[in-house]
Amino acid sequence: MRVLAAMSGGVDSAVAAARAVDAGHEVVGVHLALSRAGGTLRTGSRGCCTIEDAMDARRAADRLGIPFYVWDFSERFRDEVIDDFIAEYRAGRTPNPCMRCNEKIKFAALLERAIELGFDAVCTGHYATLVETPEGRELHRASDAAKDQSYVLGVLDADQLAHCLFPLGSTPSKAVVRAEAEERGLTVAHKPDSHDICFIPDGDTKGWLAERVGVAEGPIVDRSGAQVGTHDGAHAYTVGQRRGLALGTPASDGKPRFVLEIRPVTNTVVVGPKEALATAEIAGSRVTWAGRAPDAASFACDVQIRAHADPVPARAEILDGEVVVTPDEPLDGVATGQTAVLYDGTRVIGQFTIDRTRSAVPIEA
Repeated sequence: MRVLAAMSGGVDSAVAAARAVDAGHEVVGVHLALSRAGGTLRTGSRGCCTIEDAMDARRAADRLGIPFYVWDFSERFRDEVIDDFIAEYRAGRTPNPCMRCNEKIKFAALLERAIELGFDAVCTGHYATLVETPEGRELHRASDAAKDQSYVLGVLDADQLAHCLFPLGSTPSKAVVRAEAEERGLTVAHKPDSHDICFIPDGDTKGWLAERVGVAEGPIVDRSGAQVGTHDGAHAYTVGQRRGLALGTPASDGKPRFVLEIRPVTNTVVVGPKEALATAEIAGSRVTWAGRAPDAASFACDVQIRAHADPVPARAEILDGEVVVTPDEPLDGVATGQTAVLYDGTRVIGQFTIDRTRSAVPIEA
């Protein structure tokens, strides 16, 4: 096949490209320039898609003997990922920019251009497994549970999965990937993994948002509606947060309180006891299926609400285009805007964006 290898400048994508070459594919490497700040450099493991990463990707491609290009996707990244991130926080939601980047950039914009140029597939360094079945291609968890990235790939649909390659899916550990990179003479063998939000490399999400969303003082209330404090910007708070609330009125039971809800229309932050973070039901739209759609309108599954959260057995129902999920045990600290990914064992069924939740604890409690 003609394969376009997305090379981030890290060890995973470099080894994935190398394995695609070993498999006999005609491979071309491409690095995505997602920022207009061309002089940006990494700081340890913070940030990605920098000029330093582009140079590392080029060196890896040279070592593999494959053509290499840099494609400027910065405008689309700004429109589809950064602007969406800001808009979601303005709406009082907690978005996952990595999910949006996979959906809109790596497996939409990149894949569209790859197919236009005659490539058969896009290869990435994600840890996930593709399984061919009589019903079509399925997306499954990776062999290494600690590195599994099937959650952030849950936004991919059947057409996109048909053009994907994930050569690292069966790799038993990241240590094996690093050892292979070193054996191949790739200079990125021991490069730190990137983390945090790539377009906020200093990790100060609160400060970054304050510059773009603005600061507006508002009330902090308890579940009864009584004001117990003030805040200087609701965007700075997330569901489940305990620290930094600076409440003026202590709880009657003396126990700490946690952020339960953000209400952007009234610029209000709702707090309450830890028990009230327990979520009995989640629901949302913007649903996609990773391969074949469920055969029934109601089905058993596992639900995962964060990239590194444990899956929880649940029941899902499809009602008027919305998916409603009732977990066997309450979920902890769910925020609207998060992505819920549904599994059948190791197979990804699909995903949706959480629009509403129902607490397991009545307000009277």
